[in-house]
Amino acid sequence: MTKIDTSRPETVLPTPSHTVGPFYGHALPFPGGGDIAPVGHPDGIVLQGYVQDGEGDPLPDAFVELWSADPDGNVPQVDGSIRRDPASGGYLGRNGVEFTGWGRIQTDANGHWTARTLRPGARGQSAPYISVCVFARGLLVHLYTRIYLPGDEAALAADPLLARVPAERRDTLIAREQRDGTYRFDIRLQGEGETVFLEFQ
Repeated sequence: MTKIDTSRPETVLPTPSHTVGPFYGHALPFPGGGDIAPVGHPDGIVLQGYVQDGEGDPLPDAFVELWSADPDGNVPQVDGSIRRDPASGGYLGRNGVEFTGWGRIQTDANGHWTARTLRPGARGQSAPYISVCVFARGLLVHLYTRIYLPGDEAALAADPLLARVPAERRDTLIAREQRDGTYRFDIRLQGEGETVFLEFQ
């Protein structure tokens, strides 16, 4: 067995977390990752958008992870997102019944992503929102942001996080309702119109 001297950085090989990816594209995608709400759910909504780099070009190999409360404002505590067959270990997919509040979507060749979910309920003093984590090439550390949905302007105006964001940048956190009833939320990693990202300490 070869021992590696870890006391000197030059002798330690980089791991995926130290190297500009996208290593995650080989193991993290799963069928139905964006189908957070069961098919045909009467309260389902569709979120869609693009992940763009600093030049505004689409990123075809990014991931968008979403987490949200259910319509009553409760964090789901159910299994059902990535089920495996206990005998074969094969992927079974979502159970098609439970709302888990979690999804993982890989962008397509045009940098586009789509998810079907439920409109979240409010938790505490915050307006209802969907938490977002973005993985993309060139990012050594993933980025966090939020998606607020339009419709309750009083709740948005009273939200403590939105109140701390400069007025000219708040719209980067609020999805836009489209004519077809879907909600569009583009994620710009940097440059003009850069999405507001959150830092957790």
